[in-house]
Amino acid sequence: MSDPAALLTIDRVVKTFGRHRAVDGVSLVVRRGEFLTLLGPSGCGKTTILRMIAGFEQPDAGTIAIDGRTMNGVPPYRRPIGLVFQNLALFPHLTVGENIAFGLRVRRQAADAIAREVGEALALVELAGFADRRVHELSGGQRQRVALARALVIRPAVMLLDEPLGALDLKLRRQLQLELKSIQQRTGTTFIFVTHDQEEAITMSDRIAVMNGGRVEQLDSAHTVYNRPATAFVATFVGDTNLLTGRIVGLDGGAAQVSVPTLGRDVPGAGAAGMRVGANVLLSIRPENVRAADPSLPWRMEGRVVEVVYAGAAHRYTVAAGDARLLVAAPASPGTPPLSPGARIDLAWRADDAMVLDATPTNHVP
Repeated sequence: MSDPAALLTIDRVVKTFGRHRAVDGVSLVVRRGEFLTLLGPSGCGKTTILRMIAGFEQPDAGTIAIDGRTMNGVPPYRRPIGLVFQNLALFPHLTVGENIAFGLRVRRQAADAIAREVGEALALVELAGFADRRVHELSGGQRQRVALARALVIRPAVMLLDEPLGALDLKLRRQLQLELKSIQQRTGTTFIFVTHDQEEAITMSDRIAVMNGGRVEQLDSAHTVYNRPATAFVATFVGDTNLLTGRIVGLDGGAAQVSVPTLGRDVPGAGAAGMRVGANVLLSIRPENVRAADPSLPWRMEGRVVEVVYAGAAHRYTVAAGDARLLVAAPASPGTPPLSPGARIDLAWRADDAMVLDATPTNHVP
């Protein structure tokens, strides 16, 4: 049964360039009004998917539909989409207002309607009064807003954004992340955003499709992707993690005891439902979830601090535990000095904070 909330449907899409299969049987449903991010390393297929949605590339197999209408073979200018790319492609010989009005003029709207729509778009991106400015007079952030206003003014069903913030400095990029998300929520427009920046994806997205090798490894909320990664690739690509090789020696529903040779002991984990005793697995524990042992935890292991890095809100420790090296993130307190290299520390984690992952995942979300 089809999803009544679906706006864009990608069904078993394949795209090959020469001998390279850039997109390998991807299926996705994008809901009306959501902010979906395609996240992954360079070459994983995320931009190719965006270009196929836009109509700049055609699938070799599979279908793409927007609002129930198949887009295969439909030229870009006939698709209900807005586009914002990293290079922005603003017209330098036109004013800000003329840039924003371009799509409306192509659609032959009346002059008074164009003036009204441009004014509303400028207000939306907080550039009221900038209509007569030239593009070269704007800052990088202001040019980004103009590109966004130009794409939104035609009221597209789907907004496609291909790493639009990648050329900006970190502070401005973070500011525009919040502004972009706010605009998306206020307009209710469906956004599909491409990035390789994990923090950017987590900050902005309703859901994230993590891609690797032309396939989707996990499609979930940002919270679930980070805290409950489905594969070792997702665990290591989205944020930092400790990834330990082990074998399940005990099971109780989804809870597991995992024998980890490098630690020289059994440790708890979660998410092992459907697995069997004796299975080879990987255990993923985020650095902030490895904590100094306390009485509420039924087990602990001894470690020794090897390295200390100050990261503003946290101290990041490398801790030797058995033959393993664990990353540990502890909140930094102004009144408490960090541990020194060589310091002894007892460590533990809650079972729910350690995810048991298949050591040989299928690497595919159907």
